[in-house]
Amino acid sequence: MKKYNYVRVSVVALLLIAVFLIIRTSLFENYVVNGKSMEPTLYDGNLMMVNTFTNNITNIHRFDVIVFHASEENDYVKRVVGLPGETVEYKNDQLYVNGEYISEDFLQQEKENTEATPLTEDFTLLQVTGEKTVPEDQLFVLGDNRGDSLDSRSIGFVPVEKVVGKVDITYWPITQLFKQPR
Repeated sequence: MKKYNYVRVSVVALLLIAVFLIIRTSLFENYVVNGKSMEPTLYDGNLMMVNTFTNNITNIHRFDVIVFHASEENDYVKRVVGLPGETVEYKNDQLYVNGEYISEDFLQQEKENTEATPLTEDFTLLQVTGEKTVPEDQLFVLGDNRGDSLDSRSIGFVPVEKVVGKVDITYWPITQLFKQPR
């Protein structure tokens, strides 16, 4: 009777592992950060888990860190700053969306520790994209390392259909285990 229970438990355990792996591979993808454009949030070589289930516009919010297909060969990781229909402007190192100041708490320590002022140069959406507002089904994204980031200021808007998903967890190096980008 004990042998029957071990077999039963083993079968159930294997089924649970299989279900977990199927769900995990269909809802999450692993990525490695390549470059310094998201410092101090993400560093070159960080391993992160991207939630691919949240890649539609209703699940993407301002300041989410996303991965998107920048080209057929390259995926980028950036922070969402502007959503469809919004105006985006930086004045005196401060973000204004639809004319309203929005605090970027995740950059506060970097602003205090940097000698380079401002962290984000002044610009309007019209100046960098030729558009007054973020178009429908598009996103305006920036890297957290504003002085060294290839982002919407140079590549333009990101179509929502190019979004792979949101970065949910950074799990390597081990000191950043399960750290959520803020």
